[in-house]
Amino acid sequence: MNREERYGYGMKVLERVDGEAGQRIVDSLADTSPELGHQVVAWAFGDMYDRPELPPRDRQLVTLGVLSALGGCEIQLEVHINAALNVGLTATEIAEALLHSAVYCGMPRSINATLVAKKVFAERGLLPITNLG
Repeated sequence: MNREERYGYGMKVLERVDGEAGQRIVDSLADTSPELGHQVVAWAFGDMYDRPELPPRDRQLVTLGVLSALGGCEIQLEVHINAALNVGLTATEIAEALLHSAVYCGMPRSINATLVAKKVFAERGLLPITNLG
């Protein structure tokens, strides 16, 4: 595929997974780094995200874990928590994944990620979560 075909394909994947939130991220880069926006669409979604070896829900679990571990990625976490819901993860599964992340990346990062999830879940009418063991 040429550059524009990769972008077009990536945009279809982005829309399917992230909906409007993904488009807002790309739009927010347009006046500062349009090439970064292009790479997000063409490479991250067109080339990487849609590879058949790992289903979208599993890719989102990986993404949530990595973003939680990195810290300081709250904007991206919001996008990807919505995406995780869009590709079939439940709010309880997401809350459990973020709880599990505390073991590997620490309580502060797990709490920060969970508070982002709380915002997304509230916006989507998915609260309260009851994942008490």
